[in-house]
Amino acid sequence: MSHLRPALLAVALTLAIATPAQAAVGPAITVENGRTQPVFSYADAVREHVYVESSVDSDADGRLDRVRVDIIRPKESGPGLKVPVIIDESPYYDNSGRGNEAERKVYDSAGNVTKFPLFYDNYFVPRGYAVLNVDMLGTTRSDGCPDIGGKADVLGGKAVVDWLNGRARAFRADGTPATADWTTGKSAMIGKSYDGTLANAVAATGVKGLETIVPISAISSWYRYQRSNGVVYSYDYASWLANYVDTDPEAKCQAVRDRMDAEDGDDTGDYNAFWAERDYLSGLLGDASKVRASVFVVHTVNDLNVKPDNFSTWWDALARRGVPRKIWVGQYQHVDPFDFEGRRDVWVDTLHRWFDHWLLGVRNGIMSEPRADVQTGPTSWITQRDWPAPLAARLPLRPSADGGLGLRPAARGATASFADVAMDEADMIADVGTAKPGRVAFTTGPLPLDLRLSGTPTADLTVKLDKPTSNLTALLVDFGDAARVDWRRGQGITTLTEEDCHGESTAADDACYKKVVTNVANRPAEVVARGWIDVQNRASLSEPSPLPAGTFGKVRWRTLPQDYTFAKGHRLALVIAGTDSTYSEEPGTGANVTLDLAASSVSVPFVLGTPLTDVPEDRATFRGPSRVELPKAEPEFSFF
Repeated sequence: MSHLRPALLAVALTLAIATPAQAAVGPAITVENGRTQPVFSYADAVREHVYVESSVDSDADGRLDRVRVDIIRPKESGPGLKVPVIIDESPYYDNSGRGNEAERKVYDSAGNVTKFPLFYDNYFVPRGYAVLNVDMLGTTRSDGCPDIGGKADVLGGKAVVDWLNGRARAFRADGTPATADWTTGKSAMIGKSYDGTLANAVAATGVKGLETIVPISAISSWYRYQRSNGVVYSYDYASWLANYVDTDPEAKCQAVRDRMDAEDGDDTGDYNAFWAERDYLSGLLGDASKVRASVFVVHTVNDLNVKPDNFSTWWDALARRGVPRKIWVGQYQHVDPFDFEGRRDVWVDTLHRWFDHWLLGVRNGIMSEPRADVQTGPTSWITQRDWPAPLAARLPLRPSADGGLGLRPAARGATASFADVAMDEADMIADVGTAKPGRVAFTTGPLPLDLRLSGTPTADLTVKLDKPTSNLTALLVDFGDAARVDWRRGQGITTLTEEDCHGESTAADDACYKKVVTNVANRPAEVVARGWIDVQNRASLSEPSPLPAGTFGKVRWRTLPQDYTFAKGHRLALVIAGTDSTYSEEPGTGANVTLDLAASSVSVPFVLGTPLTDVPEDRATFRGPSRVELPKAEPEFSFF
């Protein structure tokens, strides 16, 4: 037997050397030209699902809610190859779907997803990422009840990040524990609308392991989503949306919806504890000061669903705290940057480099580039150091008794009056040279040059009422024919039949999506900036103070932000009115409003180099179109 010992020793040594070498065989995350490369098989990727235990029991069934997490990751990922994670948490996977083509999850017989909506899985899994499609609590295959931006929404998503970092439990369908031993723990959250809102919310908790977020058309304050300075956009909206996204029998979460209706303060429009729980700038569950993640914001200035003050206030708060950040500002309605005409390849590459940098530490220079990409026309974009334009300076425009709008204040004692009646936006801007009982209007002469607004105008009015309060609307309007993004039609895009592809495909899940083109329209007028306030909320959103009848008082508030160029030869108008029935369900108060013209103005951030000093004085005879058709928005849920 002794003559066999050398042979056995040789075999043993061969096996000992070969085993670790075989374990290392297979692709590893590869970086070339500052980008991870598609070296992993999408077809062979692991597709699985787990249920992460949250810290809430939102449906009051006596057990902590579990969050359904659908996972796709490279086959090679595991203890020997840990990968970062991209998370899209959504309430829409089994109702309205995701993306321009309304994709929904498709499952196999084992309950695993074979078709993941959107291109994130097709593109990033081959490059060494895991992609998680998470069902928000109370929706699709998760437990619980949706509470529309509140505790369950926020802590359900946070639990997923905690699980990826070993701080929460998860279970497979058979009840056995599931550990995320295949990840580095570094994660990103991305998504449009409610999905991006959840990214903002979870980031505001300061959870460790969430390295970056990409909120697209996302809410930062649910109060701002449904209120403007005390003016209510829609009544009982939170309970309606909760019922829409919840596909369980209605009775299961009726108590939660009833509580929302009781607590939302629709009768006053005031900010209260209900809205503070749903405020990610300075709320009860988290705030901008706790954000650890970098933030890549995408929003459009004509989004009248998730109105753009949701991004501008969030962006400002992040800037004050020095959060690493980047921004794209578009001119469409509620549209994903994947569907900005001519920008799809740019978007995918920018997002790719952003994730590579923040999740894998790739030095690709993305943080050295201009911070802001801004759309300046239907198909034109510029880059600049920041947003708003760094050279923007505020210029006060002042109304006069002759209907003009300029730089000089009106004579002392000059006034203009109107009644707070419910009036749609089209009527507000029609015939601006003609008196109307429900509004007053003031216009410049033809502009001597192009004039770019970049940022958030401020209405600064002094008013007298004959009742305790009134709703006020302030509109900045551009009068003049021009080709503009027609964001009212198809939200600004038309979907074509031709496709392009980003990532790898299987028979069940292709990486190809239909191209789009921008809708363009020539209109005689465009409402550029809008702002609303309930006068009794002029000093506080939470503690209303009626204005004593017959007494002038200062009412100052910010409109929605914009980035827009008034063309040479056009006229700029300021319209002041009562209740805007296009965007609010409130009735008018019937109050008579007297505007002190000498003590009123609108402050507009114009880019330096485009002064108004030579604007002619011949404004009073200008008459706008008799009516400009501005259709009401589509139902809110369709925009998600």
